[in-house]
Amino acid sequence: MPLSERQLDAFADKHAGQIPFDTSPRYLAGPGDARHVTHGLAAAGWATVSDPLSAEIVMVSPDHRYRLQFDPQSATSAWWRLRAAPGDNDHGWYAEFSELVPAEVLTGLTDALIAPSSPQSDPWQPVTSAGWQHDDAGTALSPDSLCRIEHRPMSEFHERPSWHIEVRTSSDESFPGPRIWHAYLDEHVPDHLVGAFLGALADLRPLQRGMFDRTAHHRAVQEPSPMGPQQVVDAHTTRVKTIRAQARAGRRQQTAPATAPAPTTAVQPAARR
Repeated sequence: MPLSERQLDAFADKHAGQIPFDTSPRYLAGPGDARHVTHGLAAAGWATVSDPLSAEIVMVSPDHRYRLQFDPQSATSAWWRLRAAPGDNDHGWYAEFSELVPAEVLTGLTDALIAPSSPQSDPWQPVTSAGWQHDDAGTALSPDSLCRIEHRPMSEFHERPSWHIEVRTSSDESFPGPRIWHAYLDEHVPDHLVGAFLGALADLRPLQRGMFDRTAHHRAVQEPSPMGPQQVVDAHTTRVKTIRAQARAGRRQQTAPATAPAPTTAVQPAARR
């Protein structure tokens, strides 16, 4: 079922009544509104295949290769799961994200997934550009050392490195404290998707949260936002409409008939004299 105006109106009704606060750093902003993710995918033509009366949401891409599951009643720490089936020339892959990952950060990955693929030479580039500490061992730390990114094998039985992101309550490496949230992207997740996620994570621009929205940690900094409630709604609506227009243009391009070759004019033989 495509994204409806009624669903957009429900998003607007919620956020129009909230006073937005700029919240940073992003990894401490809290989960936000999951519809940043699901509305974008629905606008791109993904279908919801889960029970509409269930708290769980399951969406599949138009080609049925990709599957997103959001389960706030999960028995594990992973609330979001994203899977890709193997393609003709590609491996399948898997990524998961826990409860307090900001929806807008996950949206960085899902927006890149539904957009035309672009080459990404170095997934670390957005992180190092934002001033995070990055070493040759495949580890990066946020400036406050609360968020840690590691590119390492899952275990001794895996040869290729996968991506592990953790946010914890303390910057003390000896006693990092409880984990706030985590993300895991396996070794076959394409580099441009990893780079999009890390870029959204390290982005210095704040996220908007309502006055009483849950943040991930008391060290999150909140200041009155220059954006008003309607601007927050308008930004979401504009993004969704842009994705919808891009998806329609892509479908038209795929279904457009091939250009027929120009008819050739037969050359008549010269008349005999």
